Amino acid sequence: MKRLLMTVLGVSLLMGTGQLATAQDWAKAKLEKSPRHLEYVKVQVGDRQVTCLVAYPEVKEKATAVLVVQEIFGLSDWIKLVADELAEAGYIAIAPDLLSGTGPDGGDTDAYKGMDDVRKAVMGLNPAQVDKDLDSLAKYAVGLPACNGKVAVSGFCWGGSQSFRYATHNPDIKAAFVFYGTGPTDAQQIAQIKAPVYGFYGGNDARVNATIPQSEQLMKDAGKSFFPTIYEDAGHGFLRAGEAPDTNQPNALGRTKAWERWKEILKGL
Repeated sequence: MKRLLMTVLGVSLLMGTGQLATAQDWAKAKLEKSPRHLEYVKVQVGDRQVTCLVAYPEVKEKATAVLVVQEIFGLSDWIKLVADELAEAGYIAIAPDLLSGTGPDGGDTDAYKGMDDVRKAVMGLNPAQVDKDLDSLAKYAVGLPACNGKVAVSGFCWGGSQSFRYATHNPDIKAAFVFYGTGPTDAQQIAQIKAPVYGFYGGNDARVNATIPQSEQLMKDAGKSFFPTIYEDAGHGFLRAGEAPDTNQPNALGRTKAWERWKEILKGL
């Protein structure tokens, strides 16, 4: 098994990739073949530490950092794989376990007994705590010697909603990438957004897509930049589903197009 470096308060430890979170075997297998430098770090947030996977690109110049906010499944193998794929594209990716310290015996995502417990725990996270965690991670990212000082935020499903909401909180992020997540409905919150927000939605996702017109109107009224794109016939969660071995063509095509768009936008930050 490939082993990843974990840096805790300056002390390096080794741990297997399977120790954190339960997720798709195919994602785990891809991650284990990565040639890039991946390491786990503990970032101090108040009186607790947040476990993160940091994926570094193989590039000559300093790179933009992207915070990768988890789905409702916690820090899964697939979310780690997204971080690695962002590094492959040339960006520093930081995927935090926002359940750090909340599990049984103070554990992280992988300490929970089952996925139902993980979902409940994620849904119970306090938005103020999520903001505090992401603030600390953004500060950590900027302080990395390999970072060019730019930080963007991205998220998927639950994390997509969090990334849109985080844009209302942190005026220093360069962009927010919202993958099939809903937007804030408070005009005062929307008014605080400084960064452009890019939306990625599956055509067969009426629940989430029904919220897009309101987000468009609120952003327009506030003079903010919101660029939603719908990928025809792709379903909810298509970025993950489109990569799975048993995927269908619309999800696979949606994933390909979404990644192309995402990387093109990142180039321009």
